[in-house]
Amino acid sequence: MKKVIYIALLCLAAHSNLSLYAFDLKSIVSGEYQTKKIPSFLPMSDGEHYTQVSDDKTMIIKYSYKTGKAVDTLFNVATARECPFKKLDGYSMSADEKKILLYADSEPIYRRSFKATYYTFEIKRNLVKPLSDKPGKQQIATFSPNGRMVAFVRDNNIYLKKLDYETESAVTTDGIKNKILNGVPDWVYEEEFSVVSTLSWAPDNTTLAFVKTNETDVPEYKIQLFEGECPSLTSYTYYPGEFVYKYPVAGTSNSKVAVYTYTVETRAVKKMNVPVDEDGYIPRIQFTQNPSQLAVMTFNRNQNDFKIFLTNPKSGVSKLLIQDKNETWIDPDIMNYVTFYPSGFIFASEKSGFRHLYHYNMSGTLIRQITHGNWDVTAYYGQDAKGNYYYESAEEGPLYRAVYRADAKGNRVKISNLKGYNQAYFNSACTYFINVYSSVSIPPVVTVNNAQGKQLRLIEENLKLKKLSLATKEFFTFKNETGETLNGYIMKPKNFVASKKYPLVMVQYSGPGSQMVLDKWAAVDWTQYLTDNGYVVACVDGRGTGGRGVAFSRSIYCKMGILEAQDQIAAARYLGSLSYIDANNIAIWGWSFGGYTTLMSMSMSSGVFKSGIAIAPVTDWRYYDTVYTERYMRTPQENNDGYIETSPLEKAASLDGKLLIISGTADDNVHYLNTLQYSEALVQANKQFEMQIYTNRNHSIYGCNTRLHLYTRIYDFIQRTLK
Repeated sequence: MKKVIYIALLCLAAHSNLSLYAFDLKSIVSGEYQTKKIPSFLPMSDGEHYTQVSDDKTMIIKYSYKTGKAVDTLFNVATARECPFKKLDGYSMSADEKKILLYADSEPIYRRSFKATYYTFEIKRNLVKPLSDKPGKQQIATFSPNGRMVAFVRDNNIYLKKLDYETESAVTTDGIKNKILNGVPDWVYEEEFSVVSTLSWAPDNTTLAFVKTNETDVPEYKIQLFEGECPSLTSYTYYPGEFVYKYPVAGTSNSKVAVYTYTVETRAVKKMNVPVDEDGYIPRIQFTQNPSQLAVMTFNRNQNDFKIFLTNPKSGVSKLLIQDKNETWIDPDIMNYVTFYPSGFIFASEKSGFRHLYHYNMSGTLIRQITHGNWDVTAYYGQDAKGNYYYESAEEGPLYRAVYRADAKGNRVKISNLKGYNQAYFNSACTYFINVYSSVSIPPVVTVNNAQGKQLRLIEENLKLKKLSLATKEFFTFKNETGETLNGYIMKPKNFVASKKYPLVMVQYSGPGSQMVLDKWAAVDWTQYLTDNGYVVACVDGRGTGGRGVAFSRSIYCKMGILEAQDQIAAARYLGSLSYIDANNIAIWGWSFGGYTTLMSMSMSSGVFKSGIAIAPVTDWRYYDTVYTERYMRTPQENNDGYIETSPLEKAASLDGKLLIISGTADDNVHYLNTLQYSEALVQANKQFEMQIYTNRNHSIYGCNTRLHLYTRIYDFIQRTLK
């Protein structure tokens, strides 16, 4: 489950007895106050340039890192020969940067995946060609390393296009919707392992590796669809339709996965012998820089045993390269740190109690531990020609992120210039990086820096946002009932008067590894509107959240939701003790995991929360997917008592306070079932509540007038229940 990110929400009409607000609805919805960041870009192999799509999506332009000036236009829809589209949605380049894969008319599948019409473009010939002349859009089109072939997926089968001969051949033929997938993951892999492709080319172009996913035994989930509006599904005017896909709830059957290779010359498909558990996971495969070594990453079902095997694509024999185990779980995003070099690879582990970087050789022997300390590394960027490592960490404290360079002797230097929240985007040579810096009081500043951290030029500093009169976040700490220090922030109304008592709205997400209390710029959203209208807003990151090492984040194991709710309750009591907070008028709000925590908090306290808003909440972990839920809770068969203890459904009769629960009927992530079952439990417990349903809307609940209606509804509820 991923935290929902909100951009430019809304401001509403002020009531006559409240102070006037700074923003009008039209300006917010139009994006007038939206934060400007760097558009998506691709570094080029020379280390001096990068490419970017023009704002109107008609060109791909080459820029200089040093000067920021455009030095060439690689593609232009207006001048390219035989170009059939007017705008492109995205692109990728061949390794030699002579060809480009373009795509247009893309259609979303799930959260990250999409299908589109792909085209090949030869820069020298200025010629656009369809990738395939067969019917049906394509997925994950991928150049071979020499740029002479493209592998792609259509209708769950893999195809190979040889560009030299303009031939297309099928690599697999057994792909069937909701049964067999080749080269692309199923829903739960995409959602919880953040993967959209399981294709990997050997560096010598001879072999294509892929994962075959058999989801035949995974239970089907059916989501009803209605006519609705914007868009209007007219085929469902009188009778609802349905969207059917495979969704494994906790404790049920997962897809069975296996690794295969395809030899280009012989067209032979061979199954690899990877020692993965029958109910285990293969979330990622990746060729090393040696064509005889395919790295296969595996998890056991409980996700506390992570292994990387080196598999020979010809023989199919696998050898264990490295293993990392934990009594609780291994965070899947450590896969993002694994980087292969000719003589070794980078690995991230939390075995010391904090996440740190390690350099191993290709036999799995440790060369050196790169970072040390009681703080977490939060990203690995790469290594330069001199052997220096570049990474991001929370060394300055869990509220902050900074960019560092470390040498082979362990000496490290901070190369981001300002304390706050820094995110870097390095080129492959690690000679330049684009840095995005912000703090709670400074909107994002985007700069180009060299590897020593020297700023070469300024790209964006969001001057317009600097001029806004916003409620600032003031950080605070307090101790919960067990003596653990928790971090929080508070936002006070304009014209704050210390002698007055203000109603309080607590916002939180609380999910494992997440952080909301950061020295980082946030969007101009509905919380600013609340402070404009006389509310105090506060947020606390409780136990289980990130940036503070293993002991803090893993304390929730097998009882996910209990400690998180206890900490929100403790935070409400602490905040209610402040002289300017009206302890009798506190509300709690959350979306997704935050909605779940809202329900748990309101059910585990009495008289603490006057009201709460739960949006798209899980109401029982037995309703949620295997990968996410079992990572933190194990299976219901192993931990039945834990599932009962952490279920808002089981605690419905204890709900205290006025509740507004909100869901979209077409939520493929946290199903509408959660809200329906919970509302029925409240009815049978004779608990009155309010409900808002959005037809055909997914987990993010947006589109046309939907967000305006959503936040109008929330604000009205807060006004009625807190004032």
